[in-house]
Amino acid sequence: MHAYNVIMKNITLSIDEETLDAGREYAQRHQTTLNALVRELLVKTVLADRKAAVSEMFRLMDAHPGNSQGSGWTREDLYAR
Repeated sequence: MHAYNVIMKNITLSIDEETLDAGREYAQRHQTTLNALVRELLVKTVLADRKAAVSEMFRLMDAHPGNSQGSGWTREDLYAR
């Protein structure tokens, strides 16, 4: 549980009746609300996407290690561009 307040925004979703009923039944069987279920699924999907992106970045870095051949840079060199 978070120790801080999070501002929640309302959204409107369009969903067919059969899926809506099934979602409500699922949520009830799992002692949650449809709202909480949708929120949790969205969070898991977004976090999984972020984790995949980070993993891909590390994979690319590992596959293409740089070699400066001993050259170094100063802070001024980096900001001069």
